[in-house]
Amino acid sequence: FFFFLGMEKLIVCVHKRPNALCRLICFPWAGGGTSQLAQWGKPLSNSIEVFCVRYPGRETRLNEPFAKDMTSMVNEVTSVLLKELQEKPFAFFGHSFGSYLSFAVALHLKEKYGLEPVHLFVSGAHAPNSEAILAIKSISVSDAKDEDVIEYLQTIGGTPSELLHNEDIRKHLLLTFKEDFRVFQTFSFEKAEMDIPFSCDITCFNGGDDKPYDLQGWQELTSGDTSFYELPGGHFYLLEPSNEIFLTKHITRCIENAGL
Repeated sequence: FFFFLGMEKLIVCVHKRPNALCRLICFPWAGGGTSQLAQWGKPLSNSIEVFCVRYPGRETRLNEPFAKDMTSMVNEVTSVLLKELQEKPFAFFGHSFGSYLSFAVALHLKEKYGLEPVHLFVSGAHAPNSEAILAIKSISVSDAKDEDVIEYLQTIGGTPSELLHNEDIRKHLLLTFKEDFRVFQTFSFEKAEMDIPFSCDITCFNGGDDKPYDLQGWQELTSGDTSFYELPGGHFYLLEPSNEIFLTKHITRCIENAGL
């Protein structure tokens, strides 16, 4: 029963496909909810069921405290999903903050349970072993002025501007983004200590008008193939309908080619 509650709380599955061969677990961006990625179940093939992870502090989890750090988020996702992940093959898709969280969850699953995604799809993120992450970790969120954060959110897009005009929504969005960003800053990964962690293929997507990401390091993290796709648009290129069609078709093809 508790397991079911955990699933209901953490996972949104709009298009249930109990007979699917594989699950795609989607991890949203900082400040984000499940409304966009949870809809991917529709365009994806019938052989794939989409689960979207809902972070604490938003949507139906609004009254829960925000996560304190990356480890607690990794532990929650792992404990709630472990049974599903052991039962059939799975792939991960993460955007921005979601890429780092999905990587951290994948690493934990591999180290502790010997489980690995059939494919890791990351979007709008540096390689976890990149120096570029250190600079982002040193930004002080608590010192940031609200208007600067709002301006940043408007610049990168992804938040309908009418939401930012509503004071209550704006306050909550700010808080959610800051709290998720704080969690991101607790993310750490030391490549030097270990062998190549994964053997699955990794695909990196990003928007051509977004800031450049240090992506090369992803190749050092798997013995599988690593591929890179740049799509038109900024940080939230993935919300453009034409890009969404490309992504969902490409992801379907990669998963189906994984020889399940």
